[in-house]
Amino acid sequence: MVDDVLAETKDGMEKAVEALQHDLASMRTGRASTGLVEKLLVDYYGTPTQLQELALLSVPEPQLISIRPYDPGAMKEIERAIMQSDLGLTPNNDGKIIRLQIPSLTEERRRNLTKAVSKRSEEARVSVRNTRRKSLEDLKSFEKEKLISEDDMYVGRDKIQKMTDDYIKRIDEVGAAKEKEILEV
Repeated sequence: MVDDVLAETKDGMEKAVEALQHDLASMRTGRASTGLVEKLLVDYYGTPTQLQELALLSVPEPQLISIRPYDPGAMKEIERAIMQSDLGLTPNNDGKIIRLQIPSLTEERRRNLTKAVSKRSEEARVSVRNTRRKSLEDLKSFEKEKLISEDDMYVGRDKIQKMTDDYIKRIDEVGAAKEKEILEV
C-alpha cells in the first residue's frame, strides 16, 4: 500500500518537472532553438498538427531557424500559425523554406522572461506540493481504515517529504538554469 502511494507520488512529481522543462524549452532566449516552434499547432487540413510533424526543423545559424515543410501546400498554414503564436517572430518565405530570424533580446524583455520563468517554476512547485498533500491524505485514510500500521504511515510520510524536497530542488535548478540562459548576452 505505502509503496503504491510512493510510486504514484513520484510519478506525479516527475510529471510536474517534465511539464516545467517542456514549458521552459519553448521560451525564447535570443538563441535559435527548434524547441521554440516544434510544438506549435498548425491547422493542417482542418486538424491541429504539431509543426515538427509537418516540417523539417533546423538551426543553420545561431540566430536562425529554418522550416522546410514536407508538403509545400502547408506553407501558408505554417506561416499563419507562427504569426498567431506569441513568439513575436515574422516568417520569411522563399517558396521552399520558411526562415525565422531570432532577434537579440532587450534588457526589458530579458527581465520579463525571467519573471515568467519564476512564475512557471512556482506553478511546478505548487503542483509538487499538491501531489504531496494528496499522497499524505491517502496514507492517513489507509491508516484510519487499518490497511497500514501507524509506523508505516509515518515512514511513508517521511519518504514523501524527502521526495518533495528533492523534486523542488530539481525545479529550482531547472528554473535557475533557464534564467541564466536568458540573462546571458
